[in-house]
Amino acid sequence: MNIEDVLEADWDAVPNLRDPVLVIALRGWFDAAGAATAALEWCLDDRAVTVVASIDPDPFFDFTHERPEVYFDEDDERKIRWPENDIVIARFPEGSRDLVVLSGVEPHTNWNIFSECVLQTAKNLNCTVAVTVGAIAEAIPHSRTPSVFGSTTNAALARRLKLSRPTYQGVTGIVGVMQERFEREQLAAVSLRVGVPHYLTNAQHPKSSAALLRHLEIVLGVPTRHAELYEEIQRWEELHDAAVEGDAQVSEHLAQLEADFDARTQIEIPSADDLGAEFEKFLREQPDQDT
Repeated sequence: MNIEDVLEADWDAVPNLRDPVLVIALRGWFDAAGAATAALEWCLDDRAVTVVASIDPDPFFDFTHERPEVYFDEDDERKIRWPENDIVIARFPEGSRDLVVLSGVEPHTNWNIFSECVLQTAKNLNCTVAVTVGAIAEAIPHSRTPSVFGSTTNAALARRLKLSRPTYQGVTGIVGVMQERFEREQLAAVSLRVGVPHYLTNAQHPKSSAALLRHLEIVLGVPTRHAELYEEIQRWEELHDAAVEGDAQVSEHLAQLEADFDARTQIEIPSADDLGAEFEKFLREQPDQDT
């Protein structure tokens, strides 16, 4: 199987982009409570986007696990909705750059080919940096704003943004595979992750999505509308509070999590303002990419 067999794109039809950055979130192992994909979908909601490439789902999914859906279209005809991994362009004339966004579904198989499709897209669209965003279940309380952490294997980015270098060894998901592939091909890449309360992974957690969006907005210089999530955050926090109040054991656990969270000191990602300024400097220092 070749990339050409599974990646549908017309690169010649894509107009010039302004300092594009590739941003990726995939529903699955690295997207607890769907917080990362929800963040990107919220950012793009009500914004005109253009699909520039599509990855054929057939070779990448076990459809007994990621089942397609039957639906009726506007003409009342039955259709099948397959798992989608469309790569779109989002233009931000009011921001610093345009984004190339993949907000899709983690594939089950053929990860190398899938990663190569994403890498080829980044190259063809002249993206100098790739940012993966994810969410993981952590021992944190829902009553606090979760922290965002970042890492990169790129030495220059690590120094400039004061990010950690990855030290994890063990099983990984497609995001880990793509990060290794980006590094091998010398495409600078950053991984951002946010925590989701481990006792709420079956519920939505817009507070975690908003935390990711706040950092993306300032770092990338594009509006993400994270402030508009306030009502959703309040609504879900009330639901979370009600669920916890009905369980004395969970309430006691929450109190301990709050005490630990408030007392804990961790090496966190620098402030979004510091990141944004240093990220711009990094991009200005990069050589022009050939189309």
